[in-house]
Formats: sequence, structure tokens, C-alpha cells
Amino acid sequence: MTFRLDIIGTGLVFADSFTDLATALEEQGDGGTAVVQAPPGTGKTTLVPPLLSNLVDKRHPGQARVVVTQPRRVAARSAARRLASLDGSRLGGRVGYTVRGDSKTGPDTIVEFVTPGILLRRLLADPGLDGVHAVILDEVHERGLETDLLVGMLAEVRELREDLTLVAMSATLDAPRFAALLGGKAHDGGQPAPVVDCPSALHALEVAWVPGPTHRMDARGVARSFLDHVADTAAAAHAAALEGNPEVDALVFLPGVREVSDVAARLRARVRGEIEVLELHGQIGPEAQDRAISGRVPGGSPRIIVSTALAESSLTVPGVRLVIDSGLSREPRRDAGRGMSGLVTVSCSRASAEQRAGRAARQGPGKVVRCYDQKDFAASPAHQTPEISVADLTGAALVLACWGTPRGDGLALPDAPPRAAMDDAVEVLRELGAITIHGAATDLGKTLARVPADPRLARALLDGSAVVGRRAAAETVALVAGDQRAPGADLTKLLGSLRAGTDPAARRFAEDVKRLETIARQEAAAVVHPKPTSDVTAREAPGFVVALAFPDRIARRVPGDGPASYLLTSGTRAGLPAGSPLSGYDWLAVAEVSRAQGRDAAGTGAVIRSAAPLSAQLAEAAAPELLTETVHATFSAGRVTARLERRLGAMVLSSTPVRPAVEDGRHAVAEALKKAGLAMIGWSAPADALRKRLALLHRELGNPWPDVSEQSLLSRLDEWLGPELETMATGVPASSLDLTEALRRLLPWPEAARMEGLVPERLEVPSGSRVRIDYPEVDHDAGRPVVAVKLQECFGWDSTPRLVDGRVPVLFHLLSPAGRPLAVTDDLASFWSGPYSQVRAEMRGRYPKHPWPEDPWTAPATAKTKNRM
Repeated sequence: MTFRLDIIGTGLVFADSFTDLATALEEQGDGGTAVVQAPPGTGKTTLVPPLLSNLVDKRHPGQARVVVTQPRRVAARSAARRLASLDGSRLGGRVGYTVRGDSKTGPDTIVEFVTPGILLRRLLADPGLDGVHAVILDEVHERGLETDLLVGMLAEVRELREDLTLVAMSATLDAPRFAALLGGKAHDGGQPAPVVDCPSALHALEVAWVPGPTHRMDARGVARSFLDHVADTAAAAHAAALEGNPEVDALVFLPGVREVSDVAARLRARVRGEIEVLELHGQIGPEAQDRAISGRVPGGSPRIIVSTALAESSLTVPGVRLVIDSGLSREPRRDAGRGMSGLVTVSCSRASAEQRAGRAARQGPGKVVRCYDQKDFAASPAHQTPEISVADLTGAALVLACWGTPRGDGLALPDAPPRAAMDDAVEVLRELGAITIHGAATDLGKTLARVPADPRLARALLDGSAVVGRRAAAETVALVAGDQRAPGADLTKLLGSLRAGTDPAARRFAEDVKRLETIARQEAAAVVHPKPTSDVTAREAPGFVVALAFPDRIARRVPGDGPASYLLTSGTRAGLPAGSPLSGYDWLAVAEVSRAQGRDAAGTGAVIRSAAPLSAQLAEAAAPELLTETVHATFSAGRVTARLERRLGAMVLSSTPVRPAVEDGRHAVAEALKKAGLAMIGWSAPADALRKRLALLHRELGNPWPDVSEQSLLSRLDEWLGPELETMATGVPASSLDLTEALRRLLPWPEAARMEGLVPERLEVPSGSRVRIDYPEVDHDAGRPVVAVKLQECFGWDSTPRLVDGRVPVLFHLLSPAGRPLAVTDDLASFWSGPYSQVRAEMRGRYPKHPWPEDPWTAPATAKTKNRM
């Protein structure tokens, strides 16, 4: 039976666009693609799925199956519940949903709402999506990483399945980008998918700007004073709105769970039970989420819903006519330099701010109060940063490898993944054994991809099960993969409340544990981590499993820096939140660490968000690949000393003095030279002269003549200074060494046989004297070789001698008989025919006993005092 679109579409704006979308798809024949561009509140999420179902049913009677993605679990449940209600059917019948840990579907389900992660795993298991006739990707404008991957992967599926209908829906004006991708224009010259527009459904919206007296952010994150301002503003604005309309509910947007809970508590203290204050975020249970988005019960109290971005675009909360917006959001960011990734608080985009404001005007005239000024709004980015550009890509890289497009090469994605982030992700997957050297997924990698968690956690589930048992491993993985924030960063404390059922998410946690335990049992033979030499206790199990997943985040307390300062094996330093129960533990297994300032960071620039205690023995057992034993030799005060260092990553576990080997001594001296420079040895006059000659040859002729700059010489010490390094390592003073012979080791043969002809040490002048040539400094890019000689010794030269096969003229410093400067020239012919006459006139009377001929280029040169006039 088809859906009654006339009933379902009653009062929804998108009902007027039914015909446009149906025509656009039917004109393409069996299957087709389209992009729906419609603002929030138009009803596209409610109406497009049954419309597609009816269109498919015309071609395949009784076989229609439509899958719709929603970026959040609460949105998937809400959309399914609303469509089922309008259809007059039970939830789980013709309309159902599947999210992580919860599913209501049946054999008769025609329209199924799912999260993007669910559909990704289905695609990997069944690339043809057998039995599915249409896929709708909703809220693609949010640019979630999994949705972006689905765009590219489903576009490939359509190349093999032309009967598959594919529709993307966006609430912002970026439809052409997705139309090109779905239609094939981006990669094979095909036509873009048609775009179906829908007018806005918003009623009149009043915008008020109420900035706070202080900055929104401080060194610790969102300022407490700003949260006070948001709570005060929300309470006052809601009270004023209720005076005009007692049915008005308010929706307050804040960036994260901590801020939501904080402002909700402040509001409850202000309204004193007269107003119902509800929280809406990912860490509360499904029942609490559904209650927040379901609207008032008949005769119920006015409500203020305090939410994260969860309610920004894909949900309509009945009764909301007032929105209070902090203008902040939490977005993923990756710190490649410190090996950290996580959520950070930033100004929300202008597009997000407009969507938040639109919540107030979906069902009638409304008002948005922005707790910041117009200048901050104008400075915000136009759109939310695509998650693929800023997130850790380890999970995405595994999906792409399993799909057969390693690194995303050849896949038409909305944005290509950043090369550096993808390189890091690929390296992690190789270390896990999830991909081959060529990037293809291994059998283990395909197994890890089936686990609904980060690949590192998936590997820890399999490895840890063999050591701590399947249940303990599953509990830890579910704990870290979940949305709950560990109080005081203590994962064991959070685990205790989830086990006891006192946490709102306890039921979902239990379901996740059961599912992961089943996966661990099924894949038990996939991989087994080497067991520790002693048993792991139940209390130690969470820390050990976390350490297996993130060996680069094993942390040890830094002695002398207080009880809350830790060094991670990656080399990053981080602090614990103030008052954390974990303070004082020597070893921790860190599940999450992020950039931060303020007291919690303990001056390190990072804070540990979740961790579990660990012992030194288990730290080594969890990360054997990070254990190293090396001799570290140093050269100081002319002496080499050495210590045997045992390390776990960046941590020094032990350090004992040992006798340095010859090679260790060489290395220590070389490192000292690289820090202090070759001036530590010094250049003798012969060595300096040879170096300058070689520098000129390299400058003019290039290879094979060696680069003798400081940087180049230091980079190849073993090649030319090996014997001297060993000599210094034995205690011989550096100042006693001569680098002339060392430099000669760099001479290229047979070319070196011509060196004296190309850059002679001395220049024979017409008088017969052999005058030393002063070559330019090594780092002088345009310097000339200089010859300082008495003018009379150059008589007979009618042109300037040139070096390096005629490439470089000699610069003459011509001197008087007394050795005083007379002139500087690199063109003797011009000097003889010009300035020389003036020099002759001035000098002939002063030095009458010396020759001053009128034609010096033909006169015989002399080095003796002789009057020829």
C-alpha cells in the first residue's frame, strides 16, 4: 500500500514541491538522482521518503525500500516517529529506524531512518545494497565526515545500479556542489543532478542582539560569566515572551554538554519550578531526548530546552517561539604536531546561526536573542568547516580501504581529505595491520571495520579480550566510544555508574557492551595480543585496554611538576582537571586529550579528558613496540660520556652509565658539532683557503664540485670528517685538528686534477711574482677572487685574467710602490686607457724612481725600484 501524501503533506510547505521532485526523477527513468534544497521546517524530511517510496512502488510493486540517513540518533528516531504518526501506522511497521544500539524495524518496513554510520557498515557488507531501491542523504550541508563518504560511495553504487534512486537534501545554498557529485559531473563529464528548490517556511522573525559584558571565551574555555549571561538572558526573554503568549517555549543553544548542564542548573535556580527546564544532548538517554523534543503535554508548564547543536537543523521542537543563541559550537579539530584530536569550542558559522534562529519561526512568528554582537556574527565563517578537513581520518581511511579506494583516490568526494591527515591515518592503519603496504584492506582490517568504533578501539577489543576477557574489553571499548564525559576524567568512575545503572545512558551502554562482546566472540581468532607476564586485575582492565588502543597516549606523572602533570609516550605533556580522582597516579592510559589552557592544563597546553589508572608493567605490556634500549652518548668539555637508556616512547624508564663504543663516540661528537657548528674545531688558514676555492667552484660549476657551506658540511660529517670525529672522541682537543686534509676527501675525481688550473692558489703576474689570491667568503653569492699587487707588476697585461675557465674575472687591488691602495678594477684594459693617466700624474712625482710608462699594457713589468723616466 502506498503512502497517502495528501494526508501526510497537510500544512507542510514542501507539499507544493512534490510535483517538481517527482517529475525530475521520473524523467530520468528507472532510478535517478536529485538534490532537494529546502530550508528547515519545510517538511522535506517528512515528505520526501514516502514520495520516493510511492515512485519506486510504481516501478517495483510491493518491493519499495527507502533508506534515509539522519546525522544524529535522536533525529532518526524523531523523524521515524513523526512519519509513522502521520501515516497512521505503528513505529517499526511501514516506518522504522535503526541507530546504534536501538532498532525498530520489521519485515514490512518500507522507509527506514538510519544514522550515516549504520549505512556505511551496510555498504561495506553489501556494496550493491540489495533490496534497497532509494537512498536519501539528509542534512548534507552539515558536512559530516560519514555523510561525505556516503556521497562518494553511493555515487559509485549508482554506476552499477542505475535503478537506485539517490537524493541529497540540504538546508543551505550549497546544492550545486552535491548536484555535480551525484550527477557525475565532477568526475566523468556527466550532467549534474536536477535541483529542486522549496521556499522558506519561516514566519516573521525578530532578531535581538544582547552581548554580554565580558568575552565569551577565556583560557579555560567558555567563560563562567558568559554562561551566567546566557542564563539571565534566557530567563528574562522567556518571562517577557510568556506575558504575551503563555504557549511560548524557549530553546537555548550552547556548544557542549558541560555548558548545557551548567546553564540548565542556573536556569532551574532562577525559575524555581515554575518553568520546566530540560536538557538535550547526546549523553542523555533516548527517553529524555524524546521528551525534550516532543513538545508540552496538554496543560503542562512552559518549557526551556537547553541544547547542543543537536536541535540545530534536523529537529522541529513543537512550541518553540524563542531561541537564545550563544553563537558557539563544538567542532572537531586535529592537532598533528601534538598527536591530538577532539572537539574544540569555536564561533558557529553564520549558516548555523541562521538555522538556529529559524527554530523560533517554524510554527509562527518568533524571536531569536543572540548573546553576542553583530561584529562577532560578521566575523564568523560563512559555513561550518567540513569535518573531513579537520578530523582524525583513521576510521575514514579504513572505510575507504575496505571500499577499494585507498585514501579516497578516484572517489568523487565533496572535499578531498587533507594529505597530511590521511598520511597519518594510513600509518596508524598499517601499524594495526589493517591495510597492506599498498593501502588495500587486510582480512583484519575488514574485521575491524565491522566494529562500530575507532579502528584502534576495535583492535583493542580483539586483543584485550584474550587478556582481560571479552566482557571487560567490551565494556572499556563501549565506554570510550560512547558519548558520556568521564567525571574528573576518570573512566573507572564512569564505568562504575554505568554498571550500577545510575547513569542515564546505562541501558544503551549495556546494549553496546552486549553487541561488542558478540563481535569479540565471533572474531576471537582474528588476532591475539601477547599476554602480560602477570594477570590483569579487574580494576586494571580498563587502563590496559585503553593502552592497547592508544599506546601513544600512555602517560607517566612528571616528578616535581605536581600530581597532575603528565608526559605521554608521544612526547606531549598534559594536565589533569583540577580535583580529578586520578591525580597522583604515576601511570595513566589516556583515551582522550585535547588542547587547553588554564589551571587544568597545568601549564602544558593540553588537558586529559578521560583516562584510567595503569601500572608500569602493564604499560610496557600494552606497548611493546614502543620499548627501546639505546646508548645515548654526549660530548661535552672535550669528553664523551654514555648512558644506556631504556625508553617507552618519549619516556626514559631508566638510565645507567656505560662505556661508550667507538661508534657512539663518533655520533656524540657529530651531534655536538651539529649544535655548536664547525667553529668548535676552527678553520686553519690553509683549510679556510681550500674551502673558499671549493665554494667558488661549486657556485660557478655546480656538481660534482662539493657544496662546502656550513649546513651542507654538517649534514655529511661521516663522509668527510670521520677520522677526526673518532680522534675527538678519544679526547684529543678539537683546536689541534686541521681540516685541510678532511676537506680534500670531498674532492671529485678525476675533475679534481684540474682544480689548480681552475682556482689556483696564486696568480703569476707579468713581473714574475706569484701573488696569493684571496677567494670570496663561502656564503658570498657574488664575491670575486681578489689579488692585491703593486701596479708596476701588472705592466704588460692588456686585459684582466679570468678564473674557472674564463667565467670569473679577478678583482685587482692595485697598490703604490709603498703598498698603499691606488685603484680597484676587474677591467685592466679600461683602467689603462682611462683612470691610469690620472694615477700616473699624481704618483710620478711622489715615486720618481719607479716606472710610470704612458703605455703600460706594452711596457715590461717590474717588481723592483727602478726609474725608467
